[in-house]
Amino acid sequence: MGEKSRSRGWCGWIIVLIVLAVVVAAVVLTIKKKSKHSDEAAPVPGPPGAPVKKYGDALQIAMQFFDVQKSGKLVDNKLTWRGDSALKDGSEENLDLSKGMYDAGDHMKFGFPLAYTATMLSWAILEYGDQMDTVKQLEPAKDSLKWITDYLINAHPSANVLYVQVGDPVLDHKCWERPEVMTEKRPLTQVNTSSPGSDVAAETAAALASASLVFKKIDSKYSSTLLTHAKQLFTFADKYRGSYSESIPDVQTYYNSTGYGDELLWAASWLYHATKDQIYIQYVTEQNGKSYAKWGSPTWFSWDNKLAGTQVLLSRIIFFDTKDLSDSSQSGIQMYRMTAEAVMCGLLRDSPTATTSRTDDGLIWVSEWNSLQHPVASAFLAALYSDYMLTSRTAHLSCSSKTFSPADLRKFAQSQADYVLGSNPLEMSFLVGYGDKYPQYVHHRGASIPVNAKTGCTDGFKWLNSTDPNPNVAIGGLVGGPFKNETYIDSRNNSMQGEPTTYNGALIVGLLSSLVTTSSAVQSFY
Repeated sequence: MGEKSRSRGWCGWIIVLIVLAVVVAAVVLTIKKKSKHSDEAAPVPGPPGAPVKKYGDALQIAMQFFDVQKSGKLVDNKLTWRGDSALKDGSEENLDLSKGMYDAGDHMKFGFPLAYTATMLSWAILEYGDQMDTVKQLEPAKDSLKWITDYLINAHPSANVLYVQVGDPVLDHKCWERPEVMTEKRPLTQVNTSSPGSDVAAETAAALASASLVFKKIDSKYSSTLLTHAKQLFTFADKYRGSYSESIPDVQTYYNSTGYGDELLWAASWLYHATKDQIYIQYVTEQNGKSYAKWGSPTWFSWDNKLAGTQVLLSRIIFFDTKDLSDSSQSGIQMYRMTAEAVMCGLLRDSPTATTSRTDDGLIWVSEWNSLQHPVASAFLAALYSDYMLTSRTAHLSCSSKTFSPADLRKFAQSQADYVLGSNPLEMSFLVGYGDKYPQYVHHRGASIPVNAKTGCTDGFKWLNSTDPNPNVAIGGLVGGPFKNETYIDSRNNSMQGEPTTYNGALIVGLLSSLVTTSSAVQSFY
């Protein structure tokens, strides 16, 4: 009995060992297969596929906010609560500055963020115009862009003069009224050779250079006009260096610029794409790059800091178009790509270098004021970089000891978009008009006042303080967003969280356009 028992025991152990060997072999084979797969680039996407409904629906809504914000004599206006306004803007200098868009819930035209709006909308169209077209949003995007660029052209009446503001913000913010009935004075503010503004002039150059590419095949004459203004503004910004915040201290309260070096690099990068002139590559890779690029140091992309955007924009040259570059230029552009990859690694939650600037639910969170600007801008850059990698068949992004795929970047971009659209602890959309639950007390003058109300400058404040929801929907507005503890106070007096901005509109349009479907990246804008 003892011998039989030992025999059965050995037989049992042999069976166990065989099973373990099979399992180990299977695991090893699986790991090898995964390793082999991860070394291979994903296939290049083809033409745009079927749109993702939630992103397509959200894009159609987001695009309408530009109509909410338009100034001037409206054309084909579909919003019953909006009408012509600010028709005499610029008249004191014999200029027509009636177009453009209001900055946020007020009636100011701030040139610095408005130009950034145009640049970002242009970039979205250039990269994702075919995807916008799948949900019939390409033409509205171009129409809104031209509404801004028409204004920017008129705001640049001579080579070294740029009007950067219409309205007095102190007076404007003392009033609560519809833009259609404004009677207050709307003074003009300019930068020139004696009061330079390299930051705002260069951002405007970037806007007009990028827009020239959008309209190049549509209206070559208009495109040429845009490019001429862009070149002049860049020369002005570069030759007469200085921050508009120092030249015009009053702007510091609203859109204070922390430096102009990033805008100079941003504008030169767009001018290279618009002209293919190597002088602009030399500009960003030689002394100016060394002075302003902050290679190796990731930064947050925003209306004030264009470095991360510049790094991604210049990276596309390495991905798609190095044939015309000298070795030294390629080396310089590689520094931008290296820093762009550091930005991407910071965004990926599982990266060894991941930023800790997030909410518990995963939203990038950098600032109390307008908290959604940074996650949406970051997600747009991540979607772009993912598409560059896919189209160039670049399999990996290395982040210290770990590697990530283009799909990982796209998942991050989707996570930020989904949070905005309602996948958050509040189960609320921060995009006005999207979903069943969104802010009802948006800080926006026109949206808060009934169309038939008779108000002057100050008696309209009763609508600011009203406990009723807004009578008009600021459709497509992206509000400021949640606090870091993921709370949101839906109050009209809460401008920190509840005020939508026009430049946020361009950012969310860009992000949604990148996600509405998939297609291969455009390899050249030129």
